[in-house]
Amino acid sequence: MSLSREDAARGYWKENLRLMLILLIIWFAVSFGAGILFVDLLDNIQFFGFPLGFWFAQQGSIYTFVVLIFVYVVRMNTLDRKYDFHEE
Repeated sequence: MSLSREDAARGYWKENLRLMLILLIIWFAVSFGAGILFVDLLDNIQFFGFPLGFWFAQQGSIYTFVVLIFVYVVRMNTLDRKYDFHEE
């Protein structure tokens, strides 16, 4: 059973939005949660000689964002192949 082009596009967009939402929630949790909301609690833990809350506020959220970009690229390439929207 093959999907029509319109059904494939709808499924592709739905999965793309779901992926973006998940990645944005993770980024928000790391940058706002660990860097602002829970900074005092996390500062009790040392990471490379720095309080963990400070590290997340200064470096951790940036590293997380870069990792999430790579995750998005890999997942979108998989999604492109799944719905036959990939480029040759």
